[in-house]
Amino acid sequence: MIQRRPHRSFLSYIDLSREYYAAHGYTKPYKWISHQNVPFTKLEKPLSECRVALLTTTDLEKLPGESAQERHLSRKVYAQPVDDAPEHFYTQDLQWDQESTHTNDNDSFMPLNRLAECVANGKIGSASPRFYGVMTDYSQGKTSKKSAPQVLEFCKEDGVDALILPAL
Repeated sequence: MIQRRPHRSFLSYIDLSREYYAAHGYTKPYKWISHQNVPFTKLEKPLSECRVALLTTTDLEKLPGESAQERHLSRKVYAQPVDDAPEHFYTQDLQWDQESTHTNDNDSFMPLNRLAECVANGKIGSASPRFYGVMTDYSQGKTSKKSAPQVLEFCKEDGVDALILPAL
């Protein structure tokens, strides 16, 4: 039986983020990005004819001797051949509910195998020969001015029609 509630019964990421930053002394609440014109477009052809790519916010590997601060300062954007995907992505420096889930199974957050299955059964036309990575960055300016244009360039190089950003 469905129960109706007069209020939200889930945790609000937006509310929790505001409370977190306020508790750490930030006086201005975080401003969530908003676009008057949504920067997405409808597909010009059926998905079964499209080339699809995946984008992740994880890294390929931790370099020996590299500190967490060095990693966060570099905020690299990369393109990696699908055939050369790591057995395990580096996620130890990211934040998520680690009590409820893990990143031991790449297909749970970077479903390259599922994408290949969609090609095999005709749901999508083809998969990009590369997947892309953008290190998590909470700067809207850097994301829209540096990372997004680089990913767009990768997509153009690979003839990508649609890009999927799976949640971590």
